[in-house]
Amino acid sequence: MNKLSIYADHSPHAPRFVSNDPDPIRGRLNQAGVRFEQWQAEREIGPEDSPEAILQAYSTDIGRLKREGGYQTVDVVNMWPEHPDREAARRKFLDEHSHAEDEVRFFVNGRGLFSLHIGDEVYEVLCERGDLIGVPAGTPHWFDMGAAPDFTAIRLFNNPEGWVARFTGSDIASRFKRLEQE
Repeated sequence: MNKLSIYADHSPHAPRFVSNDPDPIRGRLNQAGVRFEQWQAEREIGPEDSPEAILQAYSTDIGRLKREGGYQTVDVVNMWPEHPDREAARRKFLDEHSHAEDEVRFFVNGRGLFSLHIGDEVYEVLCERGDLIGVPAGTPHWFDMGAAPDFTAIRLFNNPEGWVARFTGSDIASRFKRLEQE
């Protein structure tokens, strides 16, 4: 089940707000400028499905998002507990960073924890199957896929080169929860 926890950025153990209800989650994130949606597949998706089949199953929502956001490129990323690059992939985004373009992810299955540092607050967003999150360009954040990642996600890009992480140098991410603590 998805979850939103909002903290003061100096108080990682005392949430100001916690909800598992999609409507308040969407409302709070939208107020902060973050897109949050829940999608349904146009057909059942299984672990054997190809990236092309996955994209086809969500083609209506993908098309709408491409038109609204000007996204040019769409792909599918798949991580599993024995993935040979899982440790390097996890470390790559555990520290606070931002991107020159929006970070848009839809979870076909599995889960991941996005933590967004907006103003003086941290929004921890546990995304699971059916959840789409759109982190605006320039928003400091970090992402944890867990020590044993197990997810498939659709990614949308304006320009894949713009998706390079720009690290802030802050250690704030080390003070907040990891996915395993959810």
